[in-house]
Amino acid sequence: MAFVNRSFYIEKPTPAFLFLMRQLGVRQGEAQKIVATGRLFVNGRVWTHSGREISGDIQVKQFVPESRGVEPIFVAKDFALFDKPSGVLVHPTTHRTPYSMLDDIRHIFGNGANAIHRIDMETSGLLLISRNKDAERKLKMLFEARGVKKSYLAWVRGKITEPFEVNVPLKRNDDFSTIKLKVLVHPEGKPSLTHFVPIEYDEEHDATLVEAFPHTGRQHQIRVHLFHVKHPIIGDPIYGVPNDVAIEYLDKKLSREKRLYYMGAERMLLHAQSLEFDYEGTLYRLVSKFDFESLKGLIVKPDNRFNPGSPE
Repeated sequence: MAFVNRSFYIEKPTPAFLFLMRQLGVRQGEAQKIVATGRLFVNGRVWTHSGREISGDIQVKQFVPESRGVEPIFVAKDFALFDKPSGVLVHPTTHRTPYSMLDDIRHIFGNGANAIHRIDMETSGLLLISRNKDAERKLKMLFEARGVKKSYLAWVRGKITEPFEVNVPLKRNDDFSTIKLKVLVHPEGKPSLTHFVPIEYDEEHDATLVEAFPHTGRQHQIRVHLFHVKHPIIGDPIYGVPNDVAIEYLDKKLSREKRLYYMGAERMLLHAQSLEFDYEGTLYRLVSKFDFESLKGLIVKPDNRFNPGSPE
């Protein structure tokens, strides 16, 4: 369990943030975050004021990392790199999340370490993490300034023979009443650009391995772009499947058989393959060690899987 309850008793009233800093050994910002996220309980009630004094029976929900043995593939003084497995969250989404990459990140590098960017749960591949708060700030600024070049690999439906670009505006979906897509191509959206290069076509699976180079960093960008050009990623549970099937997936009610039929694989076949950036005068080009190409063996043959047809 990633979060555990710790109990205390305070006789002398003490500001909440100061109590947390002293008892848990955290910085003021982390203490305030514990309060802001509803993890401090005073006499049985959630406490929401980090600066006010508390006393009596105190409970704190604290993140305690539990390792599953995922080791970094590269370690530098200020950062490290993991090959995230598919099906694993980067951060816990609730206090009941049994495991996320943050468990092994902090198990190895301590409570000051953190993930710099997010990868969808079903996407595998490179995850950059900072080893201290100063490095976290610098690396996040690099991402925000588009100072990090990224590439992804994906197995997609159909045959692609030439490189191409997708340059369309993307917008977060505000109305889920008719469609469950989280991100849509929309004229009021933000600019987004991805360059795609085909690597291999497998006729037996009617699938193409492509490398994707996103020039912007919109949510679900590669998934939406490939869906938009009618080559959705094999295994994608949202983009390229009927709306009712996507709902079943989101509600965790989709059977394995239906997943294989409608999505073509048990996992989304998208992989974060490389990162390139300059950090304090040194150029780093970091490449995943995972053999993603071999995952074509997971793809359901064309005669046994759903044909999404036109996504529009």
